[in-house]
Amino acid sequence: MKPSPPVVLCLSGHDPTGGAGIQADIETVCRLGCYPSSVITALTVQDTRNVYKVLPQNAEAFLKQALTVLRDMPPAVIKIGLLGSVELVHAVHELLESAPGVPVVLDPILAAGGGTSLASEMLIESLRRTLIPRATVLTPNSPEARKLAGMEDLDDCGRTLLAFGCPNVLLTGAHENENDVVNRLYRASGVKTYRWPRLPGSYHGSGCTLASAIAALLASGKDIEHAMSDAQDFTWQALSNGYRLGTGQKLPNRLYPVR
Repeated sequence: MKPSPPVVLCLSGHDPTGGAGIQADIETVCRLGCYPSSVITALTVQDTRNVYKVLPQNAEAFLKQALTVLRDMPPAVIKIGLLGSVELVHAVHELLESAPGVPVVLDPILAAGGGTSLASEMLIESLRRTLIPRATVLTPNSPEARKLAGMEDLDDCGRTLLAFGCPNVLLTGAHENENDVVNRLYRASGVKTYRWPRLPGSYHGSGCTLASAIAALLASGKDIEHAMSDAQDFTWQALSNGYRLGTGQKLPNRLYPVR
C-alpha cells in the first residue's frame, strides 16, 4: 500500500481566473506531491487586471468548516492567504489554537496586483498581533512588508517582522526597481539573499504559488532553507512557463512540463 501524502490545509480566497487564491494553492500542493484540503475565506470579483470586490465568508461558518476538516484530516502544514476581514483573522487565530505545533505559512495579502487595497488598518494590526507571531514562515512582497512594518527600508522591515515573532521572513522583491528579482530570507542567524532573472511583464498569483510551494515542501519534510530555495525555483519555472489568457497579467503555469 502506497504511503499517504502529507496534508496541507489551505485557507485562501477564491479567484475566478484561477491564477491566484485557492486554485493556486491546490495546483501547487498537488504538483509538489502533497494533498490539499481547503477552506475558502472569501469570494472575489476579479479578473487578470485587478480585484474589484472581496466578499468575506461568515467567520463562524468558516471556523466550523475549518475545524471539521482539521479534526478529520490532521495537516502537516497550514497555509494562509487572503483573509478579507478582521473577524476572519480572529477565526483563523482560534483555528490555530486547535493545531498547536503545526507549521504555518502566512502570505499576508494586503493589495491586489492592480493596486486595490484588500486590507484595512484594523486587519493589518490584527495580523501583527495574532497571526504573524504564530507563523513559521511569512512571505510578504516589498509593499506588504512596508505596510506591516510601518517603515520604508526593507532591511528594517525584515528585522521588524522578525521582532513581531515570526522566525522566518521571506521578503520578495519583484516590485522593486532592480535588474534581477532579489528575495531575502530574514532569520535570527542573519539574512540570506536569492537572485532570480527578472521575467518580462507581470504575473497574477506568483505570491500564492510561492507560499503554497513553501508549505508543500515543508510538509514533505524539507528543512526551511531547502524549502525556501526549491519553492522559489518552482515559482520561477511556473512563471517562465506562464501565459496570458486574459487582458491583464500573465498567469503562472504550475503544471509546466518537466524536461
